[in-house]
Amino acid sequence: MRQHLTKIAKVSIFFAVGIIILYLVYQRQNVAFQADCALKGIAAEQCSLLNKIIEDISNANYFWVVITMVLFMTTNLFRALRWKMMLQAIGYQPRLINLFGTIMINYLANLGIPRSGEVIRAGLISQYEDIPVEKALGTIFTDRIFDVIMLAIVIGLAMLIGGSDFIAYLDENINLGQKLNALLQNRMLFMGLIVLGLGFLALIWRKRKAIYGSVIGQKIINLLKGFADGVQSVRHVSSISLFIFYTVAIWVLYYFMMYLAFFSFLPTAHLGPIAGLVVFVFGSLGILIPTPGGMGSYHYLVGEALAMYGISGADAFSFANIVFFSIQLFVNIFFGIISLIILPAINKD
Repeated sequence: MRQHLTKIAKVSIFFAVGIIILYLVYQRQNVAFQADCALKGIAAEQCSLLNKIIEDISNANYFWVVITMVLFMTTNLFRALRWKMMLQAIGYQPRLINLFGTIMINYLANLGIPRSGEVIRAGLISQYEDIPVEKALGTIFTDRIFDVIMLAIVIGLAMLIGGSDFIAYLDENINLGQKLNALLQNRMLFMGLIVLGLGFLALIWRKRKAIYGSVIGQKIINLLKGFADGVQSVRHVSSISLFIFYTVAIWVLYYFMMYLAFFSFLPTAHLGPIAGLVVFVFGSLGILIPTPGGMGSYHYLVGEALAMYGISGADAFSFANIVFFSIQLFVNIFFGIISLIILPAINKD
């Protein structure tokens, strides 16, 4: 009973954070929308941002929305094929449908508790394919490492070709160099963290024999070895070139999902490939923030990016909702639930 209450509390907290951010973004855009209506002489009661969003979503060009959905499902197929290569490299032959289905359940779980999906994905593939869960986690960790590398490359490309507006925005709103300098200037905190870390490592080294000899220590060591095997699986994949192809293709398709989504909404239909790259980067960073599917944070950052290209806040908010509801909610919930139903049936033995 207590465990169920804890889970419910965690889900509620993350959803509350996402809803609060989404509400704040909505309120901010609503104020601007009302001010714009006042300038145009439109009565306040005839000027509802919520009604505009509903109308924009209903009037979207769903040909392009469906195209983005197909591209998203293709990225998940490529992700499953890449994962299969890593698991084969450490001696397992998982079925593609199990890999694909657990990936979809991963996304569904992340809508409840952010980042919980990776653990659930490892547990399910361990159950269905008899793969040690620590090795499955190792391959998933490697999967995410390559995602981080590709995101860093995409950010670099956006900084190179995204124009002066993008660089100015980063300098004004993020300024990582200044934040790093502020951390380094706080020498007491910085040195304290270093001393604490070194002290912890020294304690483990002094007690290493006792740790190795204990039952718990052996279990931890075996878990770490299994995890390391999973992480190193990429070194032994059957084709490095095919592995790289899947990795690059996933992120190229992610980019085209954003760029082609522009054509689904009239105010963004004129934006070009460079704008697509910049908005894609901002949206990717929004999804990284631990709210359900990037709820709120995705809307905010996509709006910030579109503002650099002259898209009004209200139109940017509508566009973000078109993409968010079609991919993050509809596709992930629909196919996640289907996977939850199908996988136990085909793995009943």
